[in-house]
Amino acid sequence: MSATRGLIINGREVPASSGRTTPDTDPWTGGVYTEVAAATVQDVTRAVDAADAAFAQWAATKPATRRQIFLEAARLMADRSDDIVRIMAGEVGGTAPWAAFNARLATDILLEAAAAVSRPTGQLLATDADGVISAQTRVPKGVVAAISPWNAPVILGVRAVALPLAVGNTVVMKPSEDAPIACGLLIADVLHEAGLPAGVLNVVTNDRADAADVVGALIADPRVRMVNFTGSTEVGRAIGVQAAQHLKPAVLELGGKNALVVLEDADVEYAVDAAVFGSFMNSGQICMCLDRLIVHRSLAEEFAAKLAARVSQLNCGDPSDSATAVGPVVNSRAAQRITALVEDALARGATLAAGTGRPEGPDTLIRPVVLTGVTKDMKIYYDETFGPVTVVHVVDSADEAVALANDTPYGLTAGVITEDLRAGLEVASRLRTGIVHVNDQSIADEPQAPFGGVKDSGYGRFGGQAGVEAFTDTRWVTAQTRGRAHFPI
Repeated sequence: MSATRGLIINGREVPASSGRTTPDTDPWTGGVYTEVAAATVQDVTRAVDAADAAFAQWAATKPATRRQIFLEAARLMADRSDDIVRIMAGEVGGTAPWAAFNARLATDILLEAAAAVSRPTGQLLATDADGVISAQTRVPKGVVAAISPWNAPVILGVRAVALPLAVGNTVVMKPSEDAPIACGLLIADVLHEAGLPAGVLNVVTNDRADAADVVGALIADPRVRMVNFTGSTEVGRAIGVQAAQHLKPAVLELGGKNALVVLEDADVEYAVDAAVFGSFMNSGQICMCLDRLIVHRSLAEEFAAKLAARVSQLNCGDPSDSATAVGPVVNSRAAQRITALVEDALARGATLAAGTGRPEGPDTLIRPVVLTGVTKDMKIYYDETFGPVTVVHVVDSADEAVALANDTPYGLTAGVITEDLRAGLEVASRLRTGIVHVNDQSIADEPQAPFGGVKDSGYGRFGGQAGVEAFTDTRWVTAQTRGRAHFPI
């Protein structure tokens, strides 16, 4: 890809007010994938101007019209699958299976948004007032700030805007500096081609050095009425604080330290397959990936040996090669952080069961790592890995497994593997996470389901009725149906 992309403001692609651009780097080659406009604070104001001006008309647009736009966008997104595979390989090092999954789930999210357009938005309430109808209804908030991440860029970019738009809001979107096309401009292209009116969705891309100023201006603008963010807990905490300072609600989907609990009666082969996928899909760069494999002692030796053997067989390398299972991490900074976590663990007594933790070839390729013997004094015990590294912990009981799984500040998702469904559900009920899967690994997403975590994994929910409620306000409405109200003074 070569052509420079601009900002999307009021339905038009325009340069940044400063004229500056910023490179979008290919993590496999290290070269420039494309250049995008580097927005200024003034550009944020221009984007909010457009979203605010478009709000009243978009909120009043007939449901059938809105629904048709999302249905057409879903069709267009499905047709762009091959483009998405190419873009994600070049922008974030995404492998073909992962990119194709992004296209499919993004299509489903758009279809779910089409369905949400005509979902019931209110109910009648009981009232003690004579001749009065009392009701509650849900109304759009206004302008929504959507800050989208690079790791599942098309899925999470679409998720950041689809439901907010479907329920009548307008949006200013700030995509990640690591994926401005896939989690921002591509999505705007698809929705505008589908018929979304000008100003309803605006996209501001930025240079990494300007990110704090751009985000700060977006949240502080009084016309922006809420914020949604998917990304790291560190950044999410800062965004949550800024939103709270301006009395604005936020939906924050943040990091995870996710565990797979393998109970004593588990099928080891199945548990290993689940662990490999859950740990190393997208090079471990999914908020739902498994950082911890908590295995009953009676299975641990067999499990670890088979896991190491499976991991050693994974094809690693060029993400544009359809045979590649594990591609590069997003940039050299991420690779250095991952290597430092592994080296700290090894220096303090952990053991490598697979991999080395050191980059190979380009400085962004790290072959999958399996560690054993990790203890609480090692950084990797508590820190989110967000890379192709997982840790095997050995326990002697289900109670010990639950205690270990909960020994984390995070609470996003988890999996439990067992042949006893009742035991699996009992363990699941004690895990302090927003999501849990019995007899599956930790990675799953359906647009109609409430998605989000607890503790340091954030608050609020995307998806389903919970998502509709997050992106609308509840309004109480009464109407005098006969006579007039009585006023005592």
